[in-house]
Amino acid sequence: MKELAIKSGTTFDRWLHRSYFRIAGIKYHLFQRLRPAGIALLGVIILAACLSLGHHRVPAYLLFSFAIGMLFTGLPSVFLRRAHLEAKRHLPRYATVDQLLSYQVHVRHLGKGHLRRAWLLDAPPDPRPSHEDFHHIKEPGEDERNLFDRKFAYFRWTWLLLRNRLCIGGNAPEMLDLVHGAEAKVNVCLTPLRRGVIRLDDLRVLLPDAFGIFQASRKVSAPPATLIVLPRRYPLPPLELPGGGSFRSAGEASTNESGNSGEFVGLRDYRPGDPLRQIHWKSWARTGRPIVKELEKPFYPHYGLVVDTLSGSQSDLQFEETISVAASFAAAIDTSHTLLDLLFIKTEAHRVTVGRGVERAEKLLEVLASVTPQRESHYDQLARLVMQYQEDLTCCLVILNGWDAQRAEFLKKLTHHGIICSPIIIGVGIAPEGLPGAWLQSGNIARDLQRLRGRLHSA
Repeated sequence: MKELAIKSGTTFDRWLHRSYFRIAGIKYHLFQRLRPAGIALLGVIILAACLSLGHHRVPAYLLFSFAIGMLFTGLPSVFLRRAHLEAKRHLPRYATVDQLLSYQVHVRHLGKGHLRRAWLLDAPPDPRPSHEDFHHIKEPGEDERNLFDRKFAYFRWTWLLLRNRLCIGGNAPEMLDLVHGAEAKVNVCLTPLRRGVIRLDDLRVLLPDAFGIFQASRKVSAPPATLIVLPRRYPLPPLELPGGGSFRSAGEASTNESGNSGEFVGLRDYRPGDPLRQIHWKSWARTGRPIVKELEKPFYPHYGLVVDTLSGSQSDLQFEETISVAASFAAAIDTSHTLLDLLFIKTEAHRVTVGRGVERAEKLLEVLASVTPQRESHYDQLARLVMQYQEDLTCCLVILNGWDAQRAEFLKKLTHHGIICSPIIIGVGIAPEGLPGAWLQSGNIARDLQRLRGRLHSA
């Protein structure tokens, strides 16, 4: 009986998902073809019909007849509109969450006749969740809803739709007016809502009827394109990380710069391979043998940015804040005279290095855009990764998603092995007593980051 109940529940969930999936598709299809004037006209028809029931009111009958006449005149004309277009998107390399993006679409009219009163729409990806997500992911606070809402899970469905939206917009404000063979460049605007990769492969041309009530939606031939959306970044105040620039003697790990530079420390005899520019000519003339200048190469700090990717919340809101804080520091640290390692767990341990002579800082933002939350504890693995490179690291900036016993033990293990750590902890409410490092309150990240002025403290 228990197995039968489980099977029945699964069948019901599948039926619910299939029903919601189809209804959402029909709703999207309808509203893509029904313009605001059409929605207003339907409202007028319903209102006039209600006013006409049981009463002999000539104005209401006239209004109803006029609205129905417009409806049945505009609807057939939509099916007569055709357009044959080919296009190519010209996307920038990166976009940022919640920042308006404008890009160009190169359009060419291949159809016969003159194309008038047409607009482009780059439709966002389908946000409808899969059955697995619908079955396993719950809306925050769903357990507090009544039995009917929990059983039919409609609020979970709508929450998942909003959660899965990658971007909004995609409309082109410019109207197309093209003759056969003509080309045009149209600006399209959209706003990314989530970091990651957005695949755009549904470019359409909207063709309204004469009254502007309905519109046809025709597919435009265009190759798909992808857009990398970088995490949201917060402005940071002036900060100083532990371990500033210093100098090491020649031969030790130092910079990747080309040429010879550094402080003058003395003179020595010439060795085969020494560059001619380092010869000290006055000493050579005085001693009669070649003498060269000995330089001490500058050492540049090598920082570690350790990101906690463990998330126990199904909404992952705090996890997204953690990634945004990490991206803010990755973008703010000057890597022209430093090296910066990004250390995190995504199924397995990852280390990405940027800085002088290695990679540009944008590489870290691109990697952070693809980081996903982990559901199982991985702090032993992350600690081993950090300690593997501890000889190279000047200090570590540790971004923690919350504070508990296992995170405290992780931080203690790093400091016990002599690694200088500056913890930044994202959590809910006020900071616990005795907390090492800085506390950022979830929901007020920008405010609390501005309070971090001066030198970051070590754990």
